[in-house]
Amino acid sequence: MNALKYYIAAFSAFFMWGFFSIALKAITAYSSFDILFFRIVFSTFLIVLFSAFFRKDKLISDFQLLKRLPSKDKSRTLLLTSLGGLLLGLNWFLFIYVVNQVNVQSASFAYLICPIITTFFAFLILKEKIEKHQWIAILISLIGCGIYYVTNPGNLIYAFIIAATYSIYLVSQKKNVYFDKFNVLLVQMFIIFLLALPYCFLGDFVLPTDFDFYFYIILIAVLFTIIPLYLNLYALKGISASTVGILIYINPIITFVLAIFYFKESINMLQIGSYLLILCSIVVFNYKIINLTKLEPSKK
Repeated sequence: MNALKYYIAAFSAFFMWGFFSIALKAITAYSSFDILFFRIVFSTFLIVLFSAFFRKDKLISDFQLLKRLPSKDKSRTLLLTSLGGLLLGLNWFLFIYVVNQVNVQSASFAYLICPIITTFFAFLILKEKIEKHQWIAILISLIGCGIYYVTNPGNLIYAFIIAATYSIYLVSQKKNVYFDKFNVLLVQMFIIFLLALPYCFLGDFVLPTDFDFYFYIILIAVLFTIIPLYLNLYALKGISASTVGILIYINPIITFVLAIFYFKESINMLQIGSYLLILCSIVVFNYKIINLTKLEPSKK
């Protein structure tokens, strides 16, 4: 019972992310980079403001820690943080582009396969062990992806690139261990902001004047960026990362349902079969974690 608030926090984060495509589709008339640029600007402003008012002590503590770190560890941390910022910005752009210019199904598919791809990259890069049942799940997932590729090869490539950028981001940040995760995100947001800033000085840049555009951008910054990110980090304080990992599938399932029933995107039997295989691979991949989650004791 004591862990209930952490479950609610994690569920709420992924539940909100599931509806992200609705806000993006509302401003589909604007270029993907325009949406990305203003999402970065507003999100960075809000996260800096939030940290200054509510997390000032943690910021000061991490800054003091940075000064005490050996130069080798300091350089490695700064490199990993910068790399994370680049990957996060690229992932955001690709997701926006695919939702608005390709289809919502591909975005959904990307985050269905993302955790399995993350494990595979962790095996290749971090030399983490993959258990026998996880290899079976990866094989089932590959078969599902193969079927999806036959039905629409271009869409699978988009989905894979989205999943791969976020997976490499997660794997790279696993070694970024010295500082508070929210503070790391703050720095990464600021890096993305600095990289995106020259865009507003380009000759063809036009400042949007439509009120609806800014309404949805603020909605994206608050409801689909800052709040779910904070809830996700908060949830990890009280429940295991594996439990949070299971709940992540709420996001692509909601996105897929919206693609079919809200956005009226077409789907054929082969695509349905590929999704069912991916869902099967998810169950096989996580069956030990699911059993542990059922037995997980409450935490104070």
